[in-house]
Amino acid sequence: MNGNKNYAVELSKKLESVTQFNSERGQQTLHPLVTVLDQSKSQPIRVKKFISELYVIFLKDEKCADLRYGRNHYDYQEDSLIFISPGQEAGFEVDNGTTIQPNGWALAFHPDLIRGTMLGIMIKDYHYFSYDVKESLHVSAREKELLLECFGKISYELQHPIDKHSRKLIVSTIELLLSYCERFYDRQFITRKHINKDVLTRFEELLDNYFKSDKPGQIGLPSVGYCADALNLSAKYFGDLIKKKTGQSAQDYLQGKVIDVAKERMFDPNKSISEIAYDMGFKYPQHFTRLFKQRVGQSPHDYRIMN
Repeated sequence: MNGNKNYAVELSKKLESVTQFNSERGQQTLHPLVTVLDQSKSQPIRVKKFISELYVIFLKDEKCADLRYGRNHYDYQEDSLIFISPGQEAGFEVDNGTTIQPNGWALAFHPDLIRGTMLGIMIKDYHYFSYDVKESLHVSAREKELLLECFGKISYELQHPIDKHSRKLIVSTIELLLSYCERFYDRQFITRKHINKDVLTRFEELLDNYFKSDKPGQIGLPSVGYCADALNLSAKYFGDLIKKKTGQSAQDYLQGKVIDVAKERMFDPNKSISEIAYDMGFKYPQHFTRLFKQRVGQSPHDYRIMN
């Protein structure tokens, strides 16, 4: 590489096609919409950031350079899965003209491959495509074997001449792989209980401190997005974690906390119900009354009288 400092022009380069993905790695394109690569056979790639127009799944089997994904950084651990969806920024933070040797495996496919299929409809339900890279999936040896079997089946189809069965078989195998990943994430939520418990504890502390501060009057009720960001988690990962841990959606859990705080404040005779609503961040008291009645089964006024 020369000493030219014009590297910044490539910082947000678009990854637009499977052919581009393959050619940057010096590998052959066997299908215009999908590829599976053994990265040990790839040539070194330029360190840069990119905005993906593809779905990309990286199975990394050893530590490598510092990856940037959105605003976050991630040092790959052994046997980790990284998921990237169209419209997301990924790549490497420092673009100094250096190259690195890719490792592990990669599956990349264009949205057109699954358009009009059940997977095309269902893929939005796989929330892990919206997780931050620091929330990646860490797989066991047996789980890795299952994933590699799926990669192998797709690779086999790509080696086969394209016929009327190709798309169906490839898409169904991708769906199988994604379903396995969903199961493995469920397992990870369970096996990382100590981490998840810490998140719940910090969530409770966050809400306690929020309602003790002047933030409700300044910015209103805390949203799920606000809480996730404050806990340094993606909204999707935070929502899924709360659901797995409590059986409630993050929004329901948050509303329950709001009602608990409201119930405590009902015992202050110097505050009207409207004042309590405004103090907690409700824009209109009637919104507070409606939510309270939905959650408690009686109006704030009736609750105060009966307690």
